[in-house]
Amino acid sequence: MKVIIPVAGVGTRLRPHTYTQPKPLIPVAGKPIISFIIDQLMDAGVNDFVFVIGHLGEKIRLYLEKRYPNLNKEFVQQDNRLGLGHAIWTARKTLVGINELFIILGDTIYDTDLGKFINVENSCVGVKKVNVPGDFGVAEMDDEGRVIRMVEKPKIPKSNLALVGLYKIKEVHLLLEALEHIISNDIRTNDEYQLTDALMMMVEKGVDFSALTINNWYDCGKKEVLLETNSMLLKKEGFVSSDLPSYYNTIMIHPVAIGKGCEISSSIIGPNVTIGDNTVINHSVVSDSIIGNYAKIEEIVLKESVVGNDASIKGMRQSLNIGDNTEIDFSK
Repeated sequence: MKVIIPVAGVGTRLRPHTYTQPKPLIPVAGKPIISFIIDQLMDAGVNDFVFVIGHLGEKIRLYLEKRYPNLNKEFVQQDNRLGLGHAIWTARKTLVGINELFIILGDTIYDTDLGKFINVENSCVGVKKVNVPGDFGVAEMDDEGRVIRMVEKPKIPKSNLALVGLYKIKEVHLLLEALEHIISNDIRTNDEYQLTDALMMMVEKGVDFSALTINNWYDCGKKEVLLETNSMLLKKEGFVSSDLPSYYNTIMIHPVAIGKGCEISSSIIGPNVTIGDNTVINHSVVSDSIIGNYAKIEEIVLKESVVGNDASIKGMRQSLNIGDNTEIDFSK
């Protein structure tokens, strides 16, 4: 079993963070998004990875080489981001002779048992019912539970089963043939070479695809979803910092995850807060937020915020002499 993880995206919806930090390395509940994916797959017995890198790809390479030195990994550069199908096709030389392939998006956290996908006997796609299927690739099923059609962002969806970015492929050679046909003939959907189109070609050639429904998935490409995912994970066992030092004059409202070497004083932290390593927080209130490494937060109230590494925020202090019948509003 070989796993391909495409991580070449720019992450425009998370700017300004993704100007300097690739989206898969943004921390959630105490560790980068991509580590959740790798750790889940390693727990399922997978140790053979291909990473398709692009935007800030060297940062991803350096992180993975340091964090996972014993992982069997290859890196493929995708200079032109022309869709998920193009990303897999770019890595085609790493797939020669491979009997089983697992494809998973590198910026999405899945609330499911990935081991189920690994152990499925035939080719399989992950699906989830959604309210607006036209925003996704969708799968149509027959009465026996087999996938009979896959369409990328249909204008008139005939199914509400969204493809969530999990694919197990048994017929790897047929996938590569389909991608080669699409790219060599410049067959695009929404101006990109879509993996969904290649999978549909495989269905037309008689490949049986089943579908596994996942509990949920979190595409961490928006600030709101990133914070929602952080909150969800912090509520799960194993992510909360349980043995915290005694920070001076500070109240912790769990769940929180706090990194190493932090200096926190005269503050209220939580709930649903992740703080990176070596961060300083003084005289502040922080809730429902993610704070990066080496940040400095002083004299401010933060909620529903994402603060990057090495950022510095200092609030406003006033010395007031207020007479009778006076109203002052600093909220505007």
